[in-house]
Amino acid sequence: MSLIGILAFVIALLFSVMVHEAGHFLTARKFGMKVTEFFLGFGKRLWSIRRGETEFGLKAIPAGGYCRIEGMTPEDQMPEGEENRAFFRASSLRKLIVLGAGSFAHFCLGTILIFVIFFGVGVSSILPIVSSIEPQTPAESAGFHVGDRIVKIGSVTINDWANQSSLIRDSKGRELTFTVDRNGKEVILKAAPEYLAKEKRYRLGFFATIGNQRYGAIAAVSHTASAVRALTVESTKSLIALPTKVPALVRETFQGEKRDPNGLVGVVGAARVSGQTLQSQALTGHERTATFLLLIASLNIFIGLFNLLPLLPLDGGHMAVAIADEIRALYARLRGRARPAGINVNVLTPITMTVFAILAVLTVVLLIADIVNPVSLNL
Repeated sequence: MSLIGILAFVIALLFSVMVHEAGHFLTARKFGMKVTEFFLGFGKRLWSIRRGETEFGLKAIPAGGYCRIEGMTPEDQMPEGEENRAFFRASSLRKLIVLGAGSFAHFCLGTILIFVIFFGVGVSSILPIVSSIEPQTPAESAGFHVGDRIVKIGSVTINDWANQSSLIRDSKGRELTFTVDRNGKEVILKAAPEYLAKEKRYRLGFFATIGNQRYGAIAAVSHTASAVRALTVESTKSLIALPTKVPALVRETFQGEKRDPNGLVGVVGAARVSGQTLQSQALTGHERTATFLLLIASLNIFIGLFNLLPLLPLDGGHMAVAIADEIRALYARLRGRARPAGINVNVLTPITMTVFAILAVLTVVLLIADIVNPVSLNL
């Protein structure tokens, strides 16, 4: 297991935490709320510096971070003259924006990382470059050479061979005009795909090259949008299925069942997978980098969604309280009554502690599973 890979994962995870808390910090400051602390880690203070009214720093246990916004509950004491800067005095809309900013930041980070993959690192893809030619085929007769890059088929510019190679299949055997780049020179070739009755398809008779492909900015944005949408859908499905996967996790942890790579994985397991990815000899350097970035991007999108669950102490739970406040206010307004006092989250402490206990137990079980029965990608 690669120590560098694990270290890279830890750094990426801490950076993700910092981005999450920065979302809360920036929006809270934007709305005039009083933010007194912004720390990575918990426990003993290792280093800090004060900028204005906020203390920034690092603490000894690198297990997360926090942004302290004053006045989260009515019981919190505010400095004299700054009572209106308390979080609980803000409008529900502003509360929702501040609370949701952490998850929004995760989505932004995940999207940026995926864009970097498509635009900067590249992905393994079928390239429109001839790697070999079968004898006695239309490709050989037309004069294709190994190394030719197909630039156009007819008037269609080729930029995604995996999809656009269907132009050959859809030709139904009629002659096609190929514009190819051969050693920097443009060459025009004409060939009619032949029909293979046994395989029920049309072919020219050359094989394309599998290699690393980077996309232009516009194409990268399009691919990024599709990838983020797919990851969001899969993460949502995983969250819905999470309770059903707990029994399997218990069996894998304490009864020795083989670990399901698609099952629940904790931070230690994710770090181990990261190490496997970055040391794998089965992947090229570009593939290792892209896979690592995709792992971090997927993690950010999943955490962003998980944090929106309407459960205290998650941000989504506090957002649910703010929404409940507005529903109560609307109900009072319709009945001609004054706006009721906001819900004090302190009265919901039993619910908060129950959820916290469940998450803590799940975290411990995942930690044990990741140590005694780790996930392996077989890379």
